[in-house]
Amino acid sequence: MKKEIQQMEDYIVRATAAEGQIRAFAMTSRQIVETARKKHDTSPVVTAALGRLLTAGAMMGVMMKGEKDLLTLQIKCSGPVKGLTVTADSRGNVKGFADVPQVMLPPSKKGKLDVGKALDLGVLSVIKDLGMKEPYVGQTELKTGEIGDDLTYYFASSEQIPSSVGLGVLMERNNTVKQAGGFILQLMPFASEEVIGSLEKKLTAVESVTEYLDRGCTPEQLLEELIGEFGVDFSERTAAYFACNCSRARVEKAIVSIGRKELNEMVQEGKPVEVKCHFCNTAYEFTVEDLKRIIKWNCKNG
Repeated sequence: MKKEIQQMEDYIVRATAAEGQIRAFAMTSRQIVETARKKHDTSPVVTAALGRLLTAGAMMGVMMKGEKDLLTLQIKCSGPVKGLTVTADSRGNVKGFADVPQVMLPPSKKGKLDVGKALDLGVLSVIKDLGMKEPYVGQTELKTGEIGDDLTYYFASSEQIPSSVGLGVLMERNNTVKQAGGFILQLMPFASEEVIGSLEKKLTAVESVTEYLDRGCTPEQLLEELIGEFGVDFSERTAAYFACNCSRARVEKAIVSIGRKELNEMVQEGKPVEVKCHFCNTAYEFTVEDLKRIIKWNCKNG
């Protein structure tokens, strides 16, 4: 029974192929995406968009080396979703939200959820907080709004790493998440022309990620399908979770930053204040007495 539960967990695998000339990541993220769907009550197309970015964020997060390193992927766009934000750490924890969780659109020409139309034009920002004075920020325009293509372009233009990013979310008829996952393949600087040519040829014939997921492919099987001919060496497996580190104490600090004047106005209204975490939608209520205490504490300490 234990083994069965283990297989159902979301996880990321790291691998190399072609004697280290290719590095690869693959992931199953169904539980993460379903958790996000439930917490934010997202419509199917928004679930697909946010799910793809959560999957990419989790894989890019484990690429970082430091235990306290943080990665943020942010999309600001002209489409009805308006924007998506995802934050991940190097240990497989990821969280995220959509600016507009409920968007209804007709299917794309291929009969699929039209993530490209939901996002439309915009900018993708990749922010890496590696414990330096300033975080690293890379920005690129959205090329298709399909997220996988946009991240492929980001890696090539901002990090000069030839990459292929595939992301997919498959929905059930009742709008719950059936499957979710993806892969990131990257060529190392010393990759031979032969390996580059063979990989490019292979990728042009690749099915969509959702088709692999629908067949029940594990992350390992997905990489075997994609780069098995180059000889895959699996090196690491990391459990992945939708995890938010918000707390009442953190929210209280945010309330303090509002300022004494605004806090006093809230007290004058005589009503409790509810503050929701953007990332996990958890609601924290502060009574008038709580607000008075915060003001008193603020006076004493500032």
